[in-house]
Parts: sequence; structure tokens; C-alpha cells
Amino acid sequence: MWRTRSRVVFILLILILLAASALFGLLTYGLDRDLSPVSGLREGDKMPLCGVTRKVVVVTDSSVTIPQNLARELDIRIVPLLLIFGGQTFRDGVDVTPGEVYRWLRANKHIPTTAAPSVGDFVRVYASAAREASGILSVHLPPSLSATYQTAVTASQLVDGASIHVLDSRSVAMAQGFVVLEAARAAAAGADLDAVVARAEEVSAKVCFFATLETLEYLYRGGRIGGAAALLGSALQIKPILHLIDARVELFAKPRTRRKAIRYMLQAMAERVDGRPVHAAILQADAAHEAEALKRKVAEQFDCVELYVTEFTPVMGAHAGPGVLGIAFYTD
Repeated sequence: MWRTRSRVVFILLILILLAASALFGLLTYGLDRDLSPVSGLREGDKMPLCGVTRKVVVVTDSSVTIPQNLARELDIRIVPLLLIFGGQTFRDGVDVTPGEVYRWLRANKHIPTTAAPSVGDFVRVYASAAREASGILSVHLPPSLSATYQTAVTASQLVDGASIHVLDSRSVAMAQGFVVLEAARAAAAGADLDAVVARAEEVSAKVCFFATLETLEYLYRGGRIGGAAALLGSALQIKPILHLIDARVELFAKPRTRRKAIRYMLQAMAERVDGRPVHAAILQADAAHEAEALKRKVAEQFDCVELYVTEFTPVMGAHAGPGVLGIAFYTD
């Protein structure tokens, strides 16, 4: 009797062990499949975490002047432009502030020079983004204004693991910033790369930019305009208004006073907005008080979906000089 019971118990134990072994094998097989190498990742790259891989990451350059809280919230990757002065190279907005640049401009005959980020700078940002997303949209200054776009294109051809689309924003400063913001919002909502690119191109075609300069001196010293134009502006004390036409910065108007320049910009904005809700931003370079006053006027006169005050980065300020005041906007 005892031997019979022992045999039964022994057989049951064997059956239990066999069942456990089979179950463990099935679980292990499933885990092996889930953790198999992902196409496009190279040795040393981080594995994407299950459930958190994004479809699209948006990259841009530091000229966009997007408010920092929005850039963080939407996880926009910003590649700094470069500023060279006194034999040193500074990363835009990282190693140097706008105030420092304006002090240099006022104290020196020679102005800082600027440069696009290096190919390596872009490659590092793209490689990091490729570990997190299957697509990357990189939005940059027009080729007519900067070498940044072409540098980004070159870098995009050196990175595997994600589809990279480099887009000419056809705009500058916060006008480009709105293109980037809307692309990032579409990406955050789960849109794929084609849809994110389409939204960026849609806003790029709509966005407007106007800015008045305190003086033409810095554009002249930087080689952006001819000497005759600078002398004319100085003699007449004009406050030129610039705008964007086909991705080029062109003269819009030549008012004699700052007050008239602001009025002309608001009139131009009203004509283009035509009573519709508008996304708007005030741009300023060492003109914070005027920018806040202009913001109040825009808020009073227009139905603003969003309204920001943004500051030119050191690189942008080095080109235009202190005293820039402008508006970027678009309607849906």
C-alpha cells in the first residue's frame, strides 16, 4: 500500500515538473521574441522601451526664439548656431547671452561673425532622436540666409535608424518658431512623419513676419546691405521695416519714426488677419519694454489664439543689432 502511494506521488511530481518546464519554455520564447534586436539599431544603441517609442521627433536650430517652456513641453530638440568673437566660438544662447553681444556691438568696431552648427552637432542630435522615434523632422533657416539647412541635409544622410526630413522653413525667428511649434504639436498628438511635415509646410506658407530696426548700421557692418543704403538710412533717420518675401528678407516700408513703424506693422497685420483668430508673437532685441507695450496693443486689437514675447538670440542680435521690434503671426 505504502509503495503504491509513493509511486503515485513520484509520478505526480514528475508531471508537475514537466508542466512547469514547458510553461517556462513558452514564457522564455515569448520574451526572446519581444527583446529581439530592432532593425536600424546598432551595437551600443539604447533599445526603445516598449510602449514609449514615439513616431516623430522635431529638431530645429536656435534662431527660432521659441519660448523655453514650450520647447521643453513639446520636447523640441534645438541645435545651437555658432557665434565667433575675439578668437572664441560660442554656442548661441548656451555660452553667451544677448546682453553680452549688444555690449560687444556698442564697444567694438568689429562685430561678431556667425556660423552654422557643424555636421557633427546635427549627427549627435539625430542619432539620439533616432533611438526614440521612427521619424525626424528638422526645420531650419532658408538656404538663402544660412548654411544651416545644407549642413542638416548632409548630417541626415549619415544617420541610420529613422527617416529624416529636412525642411526649409522659408522664415526666420518666431515666424520659423510657429512652423516648429505646429509640427511638434502634431508629433505630440501621434501624427506620423508625413502628417507632421504636411502641417509644418501648411504653417510655413501662412506665417508672416515684420520687424523694424533702430538702425541699419549693424546690417551694414555685417555686410547684409550696401554702404549707400546705410548712409541713406542714417541721413534720413528712417526706421526701416523688413518682411519676408520668398524666403528673402526685403524692405517693406521706410517710416521716419519708431511710432510710425509700429503703426505700419499693426496695419499690415490687420490687413492680413482680416478679423480671424490669430497666432502671434512679438519679437525684440534689447527692446523689452517696447515689446510688452506692443503685446498689449496686439491683444487689444486682435483675437489671439496664442500670444508670446520672444527675444532674439545672440546670433540673431549680432546681425540686426539692438533695438529690433517685430511681429510674427499666422491665421488658421
